[in-house]
Amino acid sequence: MVASNTMNIAKRFTSIFAVVAVSASLGAAVPAASAGSAMADTTVTATRSFPKTAAAKRDFLAEHTSTDVESNADWGGIESLDVPQTESQAEKDRKAQEQAEAEAQAQAQAAQAQTQTQAEAQTASRSSERADISSVPTAPASATGQALADYALQFQGYPYVSGGNTPSGWDCSGFVQWVFAQFGVSLPHYSGAQMSVGTAVGSIAEAAPGDIIVNTQHAAIYIGNGMVINALNPAQGTQVTSLAVFSGGYAIRRVL
Repeated sequence: MVASNTMNIAKRFTSIFAVVAVSASLGAAVPAASAGSAMADTTVTATRSFPKTAAAKRDFLAEHTSTDVESNADWGGIESLDVPQTESQAEKDRKAQEQAEAEAQAQAQAAQAQTQTQAEAQTASRSSERADISSVPTAPASATGQALADYALQFQGYPYVSGGNTPSGWDCSGFVQWVFAQFGVSLPHYSGAQMSVGTAVGSIAEAAPGDIIVNTQHAAIYIGNGMVINALNPAQGTQVTSLAVFSGGYAIRRVL
């Protein structure tokens, strides 16, 4: 009985091993049959490892921005470089304008100083020439316009003094007033008041020597041919000029 059971068990194990063997052979055959189609759809991934390195990484950013140089170099650090500075067009224009204004101001000051020096020299020269007021010419006895004009011409170069009315210094209307006074004619001092003295003359073509040419800013004595003698300013003193010294219109007044 025992021997019969042992044989049965042996037969069962034999069957099981046979089934397993058949399954294994079938499993191995299937991949071999389909290997051609499976290879077309299969992605093979390969991996590879690299050995670790012990070298330290360099700080490239720090090296890029560094301003240090060798101790024996002549270049110096970046802070010592002499980099030329550029200017915008607006800055260049502003500097050019400032330079032009400075030059113009300097020229104006130089011209003013020169004019003042010349005026002072002329005044000093005239003062020395006429230090003795008793040398002033005496007016002629004939009280005519021509005589008055001829007498007035003797005072060319006499000094100009604002508000004055004597040979030591007079302004334009003060000169006219003083000259007429030497012929016994009393006139007001200022030009605006002298516009109403004597009688009016219609035009310069009708004017005669000795007439007064006057407006509210200036007064002069007519000497003929479109010319007058008048006191101008401290730099020029008393001179003969054309009627161009009158800006705007003027009146012609006849007293003698």
